[in-house]
Amino acid sequence: MTTQEKLISAFAAGLGVPASSEITKFEYRRIPQWDSMAHMQLVLEIETAFDIMLETDEVLDLSSFSKAAEIISRHGCCMADAAA
Repeated sequence: MTTQEKLISAFAAGLGVPASSEITKFEYRRIPQWDSMAHMQLVLEIETAFDIMLETDEVLDLSSFSKAAEIISRHGCCMADAAA
């Protein structure tokens, strides 16, 4: 599983939506499922999937799929295999 696929799976589980390439376009509060409660579930799913601990400022910055990719890359999770 590529890093992007893991991130898509984390988003799907955290937001309760089907896993699809459309997830790469998701932004906070642009879809009904991504509210403040789902945001915390998403954080948990990302931390679990990548075995990382997000800092408070990263949790607050997590505003889109692309921002999540940027954040996890700072934790050493390579998104280079994510080009699709």
